Amino acid sequence: MRRKTLPYTDKRLRTVAAPVEEITDEIRAIWQDMIDTMEAMPGVGLGANQIGVLQRLIVVDASDERGQAVRMANPEILHASVKLREHEEASPHLPGVSARIERPRAVTVRYIDENGETVEKDFVGLWATSVQHQIDHLNGKLYTDYLSKVKRDMLVRKSRKFQ
Repeated sequence: MRRKTLPYTDKRLRTVAAPVEEITDEIRAIWQDMIDTMEAMPGVGLGANQIGVLQRLIVVDASDERGQAVRMANPEILHASVKLREHEEASPHLPGVSARIERPRAVTVRYIDENGETVEKDFVGLWATSVQHQIDHLNGKLYTDYLSKVKRDMLVRKSRKFQ
């Protein structure tokens, strides 16, 4: 089921999400709703607090063919590459705008998968960018936080025209 994403001003976007205690059918249903919402945007990732669920859950699908979503609970970056990658990032909270953000090109992430197993996985390129962007959401941080105040204010004003 597709859910609505929160507006930029919603305080839940600035709230640190709570850890997931165990993988249940309810958690799996939230992940599926997140995937449905991500696909409808369309996007390459979504953090649970973007739909008002304050749990440490993300989904990422940066595949060309789609349908390859990785479901993660309690994702944690163990290692980030020194080499950086610049990418045009956006968010449904600020429709119609984006900004170039520089992040590590590759990350190693530990998370709990849909089977309740702890996994360590390497992500590179757009996958890595999206994972980092979604983990930021779980920590109450938005991509606009990487911008100067002047640039951030300009994007917020411009986005209001699309709302």
